[in-house]
Amino acid sequence: MTSISPCLWFDDNLEEAMEFYTRIFPGSSVGNVARYTEAGPGEPGTVMAADFVLDGLGFRGINGGPMYATFSEAISFSIGCADQAEVDYFWDNLVAGGEESMCGWLKDKFGLSWQIVPNRLHELLSDPDPARGQAAMKAMLSQRKIVVAELEEAAANA
Repeated sequence: MTSISPCLWFDDNLEEAMEFYTRIFPGSSVGNVARYTEAGPGEPGTVMAADFVLDGLGFRGINGGPMYATFSEAISFSIGCADQAEVDYFWDNLVAGGEESMCGWLKDKFGLSWQIVPNRLHELLSDPDPARGQAAMKAMLSQRKIVVAELEEAAANA
């Protein structure tokens, strides 16, 4: 059976990244781990490649060196959150050691981009009353971490 999964290129910190991500996401695990041997090219015993699962989604990672180990916002992972508590949990854990951006985006300490999106945002932006949707959009555009109560207040005051 064919399957598709993201493959992430790291610069000798894949093992640290897997430990970081599997602590944050429920239903996560590390699978097969291939380590470099005396044959090289990496230092014997260090991780060459591995499979891991985050909240049910399979990933492959490789320690490929510095050539392509820079992530950009062109690829990001979006986390749909049921409520503000989930937004806060994922935001606080993933941004640790990384950097905040705007509109629910952040980069984690490995440079990987994440969108932390409350499900309520979609409901507010698609409100049948265009003024409410626009007010929620304007509020969201001013936020780093999305705060649902502020979006709801903006829509209610439209």
